[in-house]
Amino acid sequence: MHPPAGWQIRQSFGGDDREALDAFHQSVWGGPIVVAHDEAIDLRTLPALVALGPDGKLAGALTWRVGGDAFEVVSLAAAVSDNGVGSALLAAVVTEAKAAGVRRIWLVTTNDNLRALRFYQRRGLRIVSVDPGAVDRARRMKPSIPAVGDNGIPIHDELRLELAIESH
Repeated sequence: MHPPAGWQIRQSFGGDDREALDAFHQSVWGGPIVVAHDEAIDLRTLPALVALGPDGKLAGALTWRVGGDAFEVVSLAAAVSDNGVGSALLAAVVTEAKAAGVRRIWLVTTNDNLRALRFYQRRGLRIVSVDPGAVDRARRMKPSIPAVGDNGIPIHDELRLELAIESH
């Protein structure tokens, strides 16, 4: 998947991107700290891919980390949905993973996030496990996590999705 015409996907190297990334993470995640699988993760410490619009402004970002034979996608968000930016960012991290020789990409999302579940499954990721109560535990570390999410669904659980990386 290529970014929309006039858009650019590239690895972020901090510097000029740092302020824009920090503001983006604040608007999407409420700050640079996310909580997943019982761990507080500082997005500022992770490699990032950024999507820049035709105007050069940050329009999306993906962060990841390497663990064993896998890349964990820690965060993925686009400023505007349904324009191909999220797909292009995900495709770019798959390219990074192949270059690094990892065998899979994985991530977690919450039980209420039907839009994310649809997005990831349409791109080949599969649900491999559910951690009941994971978000309830995360809320103790980050109280700003809402109790009710998309479509009025109570948020309690994390769903883990994976994509096997084909080696070529």
